[in-house]
Amino acid sequence: MAVFGKAQYIKRVEDNRLLTGTGGFTDNLSRPDQLHLALVRSPHAHAKILKIDTTAAKKAPGVVAVYTWADMAKDGVGDFGFPAMFPNADGSKPEMTPRRSLAHEAVRHVGEAVAAVVAATREQAVDAVELVEVEYEPLPAVTEIEDALKEGAPLVWPGAPGNLAGFNRFGDAANADTAFKKAAHVVSLDIIHQRLIVNAMEPRAVMAEWDGDRMVVHIGSQNPSVTRDTLCDVILKMPKDKVRVLVRDIGGGFGMKVGIQPDESVAVWAAKVLKRPVKWRAERSEEFAATTAGRDQLHKASLALDRNGRILALRMEAFANIGAYPSRAGVVIPLFVGPKVMTGTYDIPLVDLRLNCVLTNSATIGAYRGAGRPECILDIERVMDTAARQIGMDPAELRRRNFVTPAQMPYTTAMGETYDSGDFDRFLTRTLEISDWNGFAARKAAAEKRGRLYGRGLASYVEWTSALVFDEMAHYEVKADGTVTIWMGTQGMGQGLQTSFTQLASELLGIDPSKIEIAMGDSDKVGGVGSMGSRSAYIGGSAVLSGSEKLIEKGKDLAADALEASKADISYAAGRFTIAGTDRGIGLGELAAKQPDKRIFIDNVNTVDGIAWPNGAHVGEVEIDPETGRVELRRYTTVDDVGMPLHRPIVFGQIHGGCAQGIGQALLEENVYDRESGQLLTGSFMDYAMPRADTFPTFSNTLDDSVPARTNPLGAKGVGESGTVGSTPTIMNAIMDALWPLGVRNLQMPATPQRVWQAIQAARK
Repeated sequence: MAVFGKAQYIKRVEDNRLLTGTGGFTDNLSRPDQLHLALVRSPHAHAKILKIDTTAAKKAPGVVAVYTWADMAKDGVGDFGFPAMFPNADGSKPEMTPRRSLAHEAVRHVGEAVAAVVAATREQAVDAVELVEVEYEPLPAVTEIEDALKEGAPLVWPGAPGNLAGFNRFGDAANADTAFKKAAHVVSLDIIHQRLIVNAMEPRAVMAEWDGDRMVVHIGSQNPSVTRDTLCDVILKMPKDKVRVLVRDIGGGFGMKVGIQPDESVAVWAAKVLKRPVKWRAERSEEFAATTAGRDQLHKASLALDRNGRILALRMEAFANIGAYPSRAGVVIPLFVGPKVMTGTYDIPLVDLRLNCVLTNSATIGAYRGAGRPECILDIERVMDTAARQIGMDPAELRRRNFVTPAQMPYTTAMGETYDSGDFDRFLTRTLEISDWNGFAARKAAAEKRGRLYGRGLASYVEWTSALVFDEMAHYEVKADGTVTIWMGTQGMGQGLQTSFTQLASELLGIDPSKIEIAMGDSDKVGGVGSMGSRSAYIGGSAVLSGSEKLIEKGKDLAADALEASKADISYAAGRFTIAGTDRGIGLGELAAKQPDKRIFIDNVNTVDGIAWPNGAHVGEVEIDPETGRVELRRYTTVDDVGMPLHRPIVFGQIHGGCAQGIGQALLEENVYDRESGQLLTGSFMDYAMPRADTFPTFSNTLDDSVPARTNPLGAKGVGESGTVGSTPTIMNAIMDALWPLGVRNLQMPATPQRVWQAIQAARK
């Protein structure tokens, strides 16, 4: 650690290739005989497919083939559907909409893929798409949760009466009801978590080709092995050892690139049947209309408190729009994952949660950074701030009265989750100090002199991690030149994993970082579930720790033989094994060169003890122009508990990015369908607002590593989604603090100038 490790952070090892334009992105790949695929997409939100005429398209210049679902079905291709995992509230079991690569008897959302054109060039394929004639019979559509639940609403899928597609319940309804009846204060809020477009910098792309009798699929996937398994089982119907998935650089994942989506799979199947390389890359407009989106939930939250501000019970009814074609993530996130953090950082004795999934004529909902936790933390933090205002208590004090304390750790929540560690009051106190909480009044007075409204928001958050997969692999290979390649089951997608793991391995092995290569993204080399759920650092990092220990231990055995000494006399330091009390020794590379295959290999899989719980506190201050409704973020402060950080600059980058996405949701982003026609109104960046650099002030971010995790040997807790979880409620609480004196009692996201101005005008009237 004196040379490497935490005392001296290495530069990002990914940056050279990314900054010099030599990154390995899927769309950069090209083969001499490569074909290109383009998709015919539905202009209707809901319609029967009466006829697909591909005659003209097949005659177009450069066109090699035109496919419909009928062609894929003849080849035995399956669908991406799955059996219902949760019954409805009445006990009935809904049938999930069949999710195919190409639409069959009907289309159920704008942008659904209907046919595929394969041609010699991308331009020829796109041109021929216009020649495919599809005859539709339009049907009534429903895109909003409230509309889908109305009696007599159009059915998205006959197997899901009432458009209900699953229900789950947590807690003790009877005792919670009693607590609400005796409460001195009851606070209730309806909160809309609007639909978001993921908008990774790199659109989805895939290129598939034959290599002898094997298929090789190049794709930007967060979990290559899962992608291979899905392709083999659903699309290709090939043995898993006959398909290899390779992932190079990914320009952002955020959950959207978990696995493979149905429309992507068409290119892989086309390559299989045509025996030629086939590439598809989404247009940005396709990413708006057809890829998985995030959030889109309606929550009705209520909090019961006694006269001293202690929480007695929490109640919530939620409805999650999961689109027309449910994904597993789209169902599991609102019914199972998000609720895990519903009680937040508070000692809440009773909960009563009722959670529903709803089908609509919209694109599929999937994982999006935070995946359910931002929604539930926003709920509890919004009602906490509202409760503080109604009671007349400082919002920080109300939180302190209800925090789970360090003395209660390990603490089991009313949701049945166990927090292994945490000092929530410490992180709140530090955030208040660093944010100059007590200086707020002066800043507010100065803003008011300029005719502005000024507010501050606070949020305390806790984050669930792991995706409930606690094992990870890190296979080590030492070569004769002394380089160490570590094959990881995690997957980099811009979050700096190669840097973090290089940093850790160099510290553990005591060798220069330039001697270490972190290799990921090859289903032939590694398995596992990849990177999601903020699991990479603490689960993957723990695998690096165990792998390094195993390498040193095996190295001692080999060195003892090579040096003709007892293993007990062999010590290791800085890449070299030596005999104690002598100058005789052998380096890692030299030792590898003496082995029969000129290498030392460690097959290593490690399992951590359980979930890690990142947490922290955020404070933000906003200034609002009452004449225009424009919100300007003036100050933003975070103090985060990520346990023991592997690489602080990387961690700060993750917090910055997470906060940017969370603030974007609070202020700007919203995916909107026309309520009558089901047409997508926000189909490009002209209509869908994204945060930019000038949206943000300079962030003040602090890490406090005084409370390490107890569930893994590194003490790390994860950080990939924390900023997204804590930032959205902070901004909304700050806006409400500014608007509350005017009489505004609730505001839905995004807090656009129009929406804020309308709320101000309504309150004035």
